[in-house]
Formats: sequence, structure tokens, C-alpha cells
Amino acid sequence: MERGQEIGLRIDQTLAQDATGTLVIQELEALGLDRVRTEVSVQYVDHNLLQADERNAEDHAFLRSACRRFGVWYSKPGNGVSHPTHMQRFGIPGRTLAGSDSHTCAAGSLGMLALGTGGLEVALAMAGRPLYVTMPEIWGIRLAGRLPEWVSAKDVVLEMLRRHGVKGAVNRILEYHGPGVADLTAMDRHVIANMGAELGATASVFPADAAVHDFLRTEEREADFRELSAEPDAVYDLTDEIDLGSLEPLIARPTSPGNVVPVREVSGEPIGQAVIGSSANPGLRDFAVAAAIVAGRQTHPAVSFDINPTSREILADLTKMGATVDLIAAGARIHQAGCLGCIGMGQAPAAGRNSLRTFPRNFPGRSGTEQDAVWLCSPETAAVSALTGEITDPRDWAAEEGMAYPRPRLPEHASVNRAMLEPPLPPDQAARVALERGPNISGLPDFDPLPDTLDGPVLLKCGDNVSTDEISPAGAKALPYRSNIPKLAEFTFTRIDPGYPGRAADLTTDGLPGRHFVVGGENYGQGSSREHAAITPRHLGLRAVVAKSYARIHWQNLTNFGVLPLEFDDPGDYDRIDTGDRLRLTDLRTALRPGAERRLRLHNTTKDETYEVSHRLSDNRRRTVLAGGTIAALAREEHHGGD
Repeated sequence: MERGQEIGLRIDQTLAQDATGTLVIQELEALGLDRVRTEVSVQYVDHNLLQADERNAEDHAFLRSACRRFGVWYSKPGNGVSHPTHMQRFGIPGRTLAGSDSHTCAAGSLGMLALGTGGLEVALAMAGRPLYVTMPEIWGIRLAGRLPEWVSAKDVVLEMLRRHGVKGAVNRILEYHGPGVADLTAMDRHVIANMGAELGATASVFPADAAVHDFLRTEEREADFRELSAEPDAVYDLTDEIDLGSLEPLIARPTSPGNVVPVREVSGEPIGQAVIGSSANPGLRDFAVAAAIVAGRQTHPAVSFDINPTSREILADLTKMGATVDLIAAGARIHQAGCLGCIGMGQAPAAGRNSLRTFPRNFPGRSGTEQDAVWLCSPETAAVSALTGEITDPRDWAAEEGMAYPRPRLPEHASVNRAMLEPPLPPDQAARVALERGPNISGLPDFDPLPDTLDGPVLLKCGDNVSTDEISPAGAKALPYRSNIPKLAEFTFTRIDPGYPGRAADLTTDGLPGRHFVVGGENYGQGSSREHAAITPRHLGLRAVVAKSYARIHWQNLTNFGVLPLEFDDPGDYDRIDTGDRLRLTDLRTALRPGAERRLRLHNTTKDETYEVSHRLSDNRRRTVLAGGTIAALAREEHHGGD
């Protein structure tokens, strides 16, 4: 395994969620798969839970029928967010996990190698094929000391983001080690591993030690424990160290997870909402601490205090502890177990009012409110601020109130409910299941091969750190169309430029989309793994993106659907291109053949300028892009006998 080279990983487990899972199923159909070939594959329904009309319910029925057909576990609506629920029921130290959700990396908390990917790569893994990734650097993060009172795991990962920003771990695996790890529970580690996605990491890994053993014992899965840790003399490509005892409460300001400052620096900012939950703070402790803080008190009348339980199990345990009553009495709004506000499906804040959330992301408009002001913080900071009505350092509040740091006593055994997940049918029964396909579920588009000459206008020029939320929005308006590519395409890039879909439509000739380019800045496509952010622009005619750099998963998704991802050799050339300029690439069949030079010449015919650009495609991905995408490449491979 050489750094920067493509490698193939055998995948033991996969997960999908409903916002991406319908496409995974359609991709399984396109691949002609009869039954999944992994140890465990699970389909969770945790995103599209609001049933304002029939569309989401139809998607759920489709997914359940597909699980029964293909041999996949099914987790129905309300069971919980995929990541903590998978950790509770299926996570095993030493296994590999690929998931069509960028926060799949949270399972690294159990000593798994867990990677978020596009849905097509999950479908391929379910079909028994390797998961191809660029061999990353291994970054050793040594943790020392113990967390002070009123500081928790969220502050650890916010410290990483404060130091390194949202692209600091691109093409790197973070391996946490050192004496401070023992101070973190498995669910604490989940918080840190989860938001490795916000650092751009390929994965985050913790050792499988006594804390993992305790977690699996609590979940009645002690037999799945396997001790795993690095050798004492392990050597890393890069190193860093965090003294846990030196940390203080931190908060990410709008509108980036990397915009981190101490809470005391922004204390006094009025808030209109505080939300506890999401996959970034999913543990029972996170809710129980918030309940203990507000117990016997009343939240500020100007604040909506929202609780997003992350699984039925956690909600059951919280209720047995009496903590649910404390939350309700304090004015909390209890929502169903799921992602909900994290992806803009409900709980949208008022425009211009600060919303404090224990969520992983605060990209513009992701909350469902276009002019939102979302801050990311710990449960301690969110709960205390809900009481005061303004951003408050919990240490200062505790000193005024004379309150000791709460350490709730958690149950020795969780409220395990294995019956809430539906197991796969036996093969003979599965073969007789028909898919329940509602009218909102379209088929996958057929994408043509890359032409030898690509000539078209720049329909959009973006800045740095454009997220997949801005390319293909989440939220209650767009999410119900995740199974309907033509309809979802109408939302493409509209958070950046509402006119993009219309300009793309104007290029259509004889019913075929007009080929065009998009120009991007640094870290193009950060955030969610949703492959819709590659499919819908491709459906509208996008054939190449030229950017300064890319987020890992989106770069992979672009190639999977036949979009050529190019990078400026001279970042200054980015400034020389404007929206509306016409770009031209020639002799692509030769330029992208296996073994050919990685540099291409991009001609701006509007300004009569030429720029040097490069690609990072392996020989395998070159064939994929030339064929028009992975499915087309596989079909060609079968037709030509592997040629």
C-alpha cells in the first residue's frame, strides 16, 4: 500500500440511509444483483421521516421491499439514526464498514475501519466488489490528561477543527491513541470519530479496549468484542497531541464547522433555539447531562429547546431514568428518533436568530432556513444557553448557580430491542418478493460516454468550500424527491445560483442536455456523501469540473457518474475564468488512456487563453469516466469479457 495510490478494500458491512438508499437499490438493480454478499448490510430510515404527503411513505415501502428482496436488514422509521443504531446492534471491532452517509466514520469509535462513500460504491460493496480508495496518510493523534468539568467530547473534535480546519485531514486516517483515550467512553469516541468527516478525513479509528468492551456488554453483545490497539512503537506519517485537561468549552460560529472559538469569546449572543441530538452527539450521556442541567428549571421563553433522540433504545433508557420528564417539565420539545433538524427536515430556526446545535454541520441553509445562523457546540453549552437565552459558557453559569457538574448514573444494561430491526428473508422467500415502487421513484438515468472533444460554457463559478448541501440541497422541500432525479435536478445549485437549472435547460438540444463546465475553488464538494450532488448536475449536462481541490467523497462520486474532475496546476488561473466563458478540451480518449500523462490543456475560447490542468484518476477511474460512469464501465467490461 503506497500513499496516494489506489487500493481495494474488502468490505464486511454496509449501511445506507433512506435519503441515499433508494438510489443504492436502483444501482443494485442496474448491477443485476440477486442477493447481497457482505456479512451484514443494513438499510436505515432516519432522514425522510416527515410525512407531509405520500412520497416519503412510498420510499419507505420501496426500501423495505428491497431489503426483503436482496437480503438486507431493515430499520423502520423512528428506530434511530443509522450511526448510533448500527453501533448498538452491528458494530464489531476489526470489521470494515462502508456507508452511503459521510458520518459512517463514527463506527471507528469501536475499532472499525469505517468509511463514508457514495451510494454506488456501497452498492458495489454489497455486490462483493472491493471498495477502491486512495491510500491515505495515517495521522496519529495522542490524547493525554482528563477532560475538565463542563468540557466533553464535542470540545475535543472542535479543538481539532480549530487547529486544522475543514480540509485539514483530507486523504488522511486519524488514529487516536495515548493515555487520554481511556477517559473517553465508546459513545464519547463516537462524537469525535463522527466529526472526522468535518475535518475531511477518510476515517477515524480508536482502539478496541475496556471502554469498547463495556459498551458491547451493555448492549448484550460482549461476544463480539475483540481487543485491538496499535503496537507501542507504532510510527505515523503525521502526529499531533491534545492535552484534554487544557481544553475549554468551544463553539463553531456560522457558517462552517471550522470556524471555532471559545464559548466565552461569544458569550451574551442572544439565541432563539437550542437542539440536543444528531449523530454527532448521540449518546445517552449527552441527553442525560442536558436533562440534569435543566431539571427543576425552566428554559428561556424566547428559546425553542428541541430534543432529537438518536434511537428508540436511548429514548427508552432516558425515560426509565426519569430524565425525559425533567426535559419536558423544563420546556423541551421531544421529537422522534432520527436526523430531522440536522438535515433540515423540521426544526428550522427563525431567519437571523441564533440556533445552537450539537450537530456536525452548519453550512448555509442546511437547517431549512435560508438566512440561518447555526452554531455547533456541546450538550452542556446548548442546555445552559437554553436556560439563559444567550450563548453562555457553562462554567460561568455553574459558578453563579453553585451547581456541581452532573454525572448521571447510566444503566448497566441498555434497553436492547432486537425486534425493532427486520432481518433478511431466506433466499428462497426473498426471490419471490416484488419491489413496491411508487410513482415518485424514477429509474437511474442512462449516461453517455465522455466525448473525445468537450466544448461548452461555464454555467457556474463557485468559491471555496462549496458543500454538497449547496449543490443538491437537503431539507423538507428537496429531500422527498431523492428518488426522482429529474425533479430533484430542479434544485441543483439553487442555493448558490437559482438560475443554474434554467441555464442548463436552455442548452438542451433535441431532448439531450447541453454539455457544460463548473469551476470551483478549494475543497469543492465538502460535507455529505450524497451522490445526488454528482448525479443531478450530470443529468443537466455537467461533464467536467475544474477546481483548486476536492473533498474526497464528492471527487469519487463525480467519477462514478462520468464527470471529469480536473484541478488547476496554477491556482491563479481560477481568477482568469468567468461564468459564461466557453472552455474546450480535445483528444480526451488519448489523454485519459491508462498510463497517459495526468496533465491536460484547457482552452478558454472566449478569452483565447490556455491553462494547465491535471487529474488524479487511477487507470480504473480513467476507464470509468470515459465510459460515462461506473455502471456503464461495468456493462462494457462484461460485454468485452473484462477488457
